[in-house]
Amino acid sequence: MSIVIPAQDEERVLGRLLRGLLESARPGELDIVVVPNGCTDATADVAASFGAAVRVVAAPEASKAAALRLGDGAARGFPRLYVDADVELRTRDVRALAAALERPGTLAAAPARRLAMSGRPWPVRAYYAVWTRLPEIRRGLFGRGVIAVGAEGHARLAALPRVTADDLAASLAFAPAERAVVGAAAVVVHPPRTFGDLLRRRERAAAGTGQLEAAGLDQPGGSARTGPADLAAIARREPWLLPHLAVFLGVAVVARRRAARAGSAAGWQRDESSRA
Repeated sequence: MSIVIPAQDEERVLGRLLRGLLESARPGELDIVVVPNGCTDATADVAASFGAAVRVVAAPEASKAAALRLGDGAARGFPRLYVDADVELRTRDVRALAAALERPGTLAAAPARRLAMSGRPWPVRAYYAVWTRLPEIRRGLFGRGVIAVGAEGHARLAALPRVTADDLAASLAFAPAERAVVGAAAVVVHPPRTFGDLLRRRERAAAGTGQLEAAGLDQPGGSARTGPADLAAIARREPWLLPHLAVFLGVAVVARRRAARAGSAAGWQRDESSRA
């Protein structure tokens, strides 16, 4: 089982992920490839400190897409997982994802999402209270920092063009019946710690979604856009969330306007606060 981890200046969090992955792994069970790319910190040293359990394949270019390709070329066999360096995943979660891919017709899988909300200000908590209730957020593989595929699913991902919203593109490359969110596996995702970082993260997401739609790709998974009906359903079902919905809508409007103004200049809005 291979795990590819692109990592750009992730010395603060990479060790946390690697310790969890190797927690109860048998010798030789996991083939972990870390790809430090364009790093100016000790990311490569952190990865190398785990010895033979982790292979380090460094890239001079700061590019997640290039790092994924490089790691893919170094990986050995399937199932194959692509994991962001700033999440938390354990050996048992990896095994559960691999087991899910053995089900007939399942080409891609991702773990259930657990958000580490401790210490986040109310506007950030309010935004995610709505976000986590959206149907496509619950069903899609994106926004989890982990996607697992077998050989057939990998071939489909390899055919995708480079886009900023790589996890969204990967999710939509599979029809709902071809993908699975695996309840027996869990990933801990660290949301932004400040409202400003939340806006920057959502600006990047809005730019990526627009880029993906402009590419005109065939998307078996349909669209992940949030519609008014989705928000209205939340308001009817849980009216106490109305103030949270106001925050969610405000963030969405501001993020889309910023992304539209930036246009093609919109870059990778890295959230440093979640790596604290």
